[in-house]
Amino acid sequence: MCVLLLACEKEIPPFDAALFADTGWEPKQVYAQLDTARRLGAQAGIPVRTVSSGNIRHDALKPNARFVTMPLFVKNPDGSRGMARRQCTGEYKIRPLKKAVREILGYPHPQRVPRGVFVDQAIGISTDEFHRAKDSDVNYTRNIFPLLDLGMSRSDCMTYLRERGLGDVVKSSCIGCPYSGNSRLRFIRDTDPDAWADLIEFDRAIRHGSPRANADGQPLRGKFFLHRSLLPLDQVDLDLTRGRPGADEDDPDGCSPFSCRSGHATDSALAAEH
Repeated sequence: MCVLLLACEKEIPPFDAALFADTGWEPKQVYAQLDTARRLGAQAGIPVRTVSSGNIRHDALKPNARFVTMPLFVKNPDGSRGMARRQCTGEYKIRPLKKAVREILGYPHPQRVPRGVFVDQAIGISTDEFHRAKDSDVNYTRNIFPLLDLGMSRSDCMTYLRERGLGDVVKSSCIGCPYSGNSRLRFIRDTDPDAWADLIEFDRAIRHGSPRANADGQPLRGKFFLHRSLLPLDQVDLDLTRGRPGADEDDPDGCSPFSCRSGHATDSALAAEH
């Protein structure tokens, strides 16, 4: 949101488009923020587009769907713990964003993007996490980092947003992300009872892994959980770590469209160049 607002207020060069990769299972506050972003973008002549590869919750529970693994916590048959491989970021974030970039450039897959044709892709990494800034892995996208260029920290961003009445920004992350710390899970529990009930139901449904593997007679070994305690979510005491920053309270390193994060979301926007 901060990067988009900077462009809307011409503090940085304007964008040709801003993209939001929707997993289909985001907190209601994120969708409210998206509406605000669309309104602000429209006023500044910057279209805010939603791109998607489907609904991650529905797809995860369909026996006939291609199973894209989430980084679920695993209790192995011998009692040891593990973590499932993460494919969801690539499928539900990176893939639809790259597809949209190609469309913006006029070279949708499988057309080859000519050499020298690319977009500048603005990513909202602040000075607190400058080490997360990475080059793009494709030639038709060049990553730029406006917050680093402006020397803005996360605190600077929050101040900038608060001064414009946008201080309560919630990061984008699917409701069922296993990289959620207790603080985020409490937020869902306390602000959206329907989403919390849905999350508990989902946690129960994934206990034995992939519905497709089970339907095919090839069940996965072990039991799967959303919470790192390896307990059913409705049995976890989320208040135990309140006010005690640490691994269980805070969001650990997790998924982000373009780099690993340490608990904070990134903004993404595009400025096309030929």
